[in-house]
Amino acid sequence: MKTDQENFWSKNFGQEYSDRNSWQSDAEWDKFYLDNWGKSKLDINNIVLEGLPKDIRILEVGCNIGMQLRGFQRMGFENLYGIELQHYAVEKAKQINSKINIMQGSGFDLPFKDAFFDLVCTNGVLIHIAPADHSRIMKEMYRCSNKYIMGWEYYADDIQDINYRGNTGYLWKADFAGIFMKNFPDLKEVSRAKVPYISEKEKGNVDEIYLLTK
Repeated sequence: MKTDQENFWSKNFGQEYSDRNSWQSDAEWDKFYLDNWGKSKLDINNIVLEGLPKDIRILEVGCNIGMQLRGFQRMGFENLYGIELQHYAVEKAKQINSKINIMQGSGFDLPFKDAFFDLVCTNGVLIHIAPADHSRIMKEMYRCSNKYIMGWEYYADDIQDINYRGNTGYLWKADFAGIFMKNFPDLKEVSRAKVPYISEKEKGNVDEIYLLTK
C-alpha cells in the first residue's frame, strides 16, 4: 500500500514538480545552485565525495528526471542507477540522459540485492517522507548499500513540518544524518557540511550534505 506522500507525488502535483524542475542545460542547472547556495551542485557534492573511486556503483533513491545523476556523471562517476516513483519523471529521465540506469519504483521496496551498491543516496527526497516512515525507507537504503549512505536534504536540529505550496504533511526539515545514525548505530560520519541559502527568498534556511559509512 502506498503512503499518503507516495499517492500525492504520483499524481498531478508530482508531474508539475518535474516540469518546474526541468532545466534546459547543465549550465542552467548549475546557475540554479549558484543563485541559491553560491556553489554549483558539483562543488557541493565534492565536499563529501572527493577522493572516492569513480567506478563505484551508485543508486539515487527518488531521482526524478535524473539531474543529480547527470551531475555525478559529469564528475566522472560511471556506474549510476536511479529509482523514481513517478512514471512521468522516469520517461522524461530516459529521454534526457544516457548511460544511466533509471527505473520506476518505490524507495520503500528497492528491487536490488543486499549490498548491491557502494553508495546509496537521496537529494531532496527524505524531506518528503513522513517521519513515521523514516525508518522504513532508511532500512531499504541501508540494506542495499555495501558501504556509503549520502544525502543532500533540508536541515533542522529537530523535525519541522513545513507548509509546501499550500499543503501540509508533505515536507519536513530534520537532521537526517542523525536519524540515520540513530536507526543504524554502526553507521559513522565520514563528513557533513551545512550549506546556507544565499537567495533572498530562502535566506535563513540551510541544507546539509552528508556522507556516512558502515
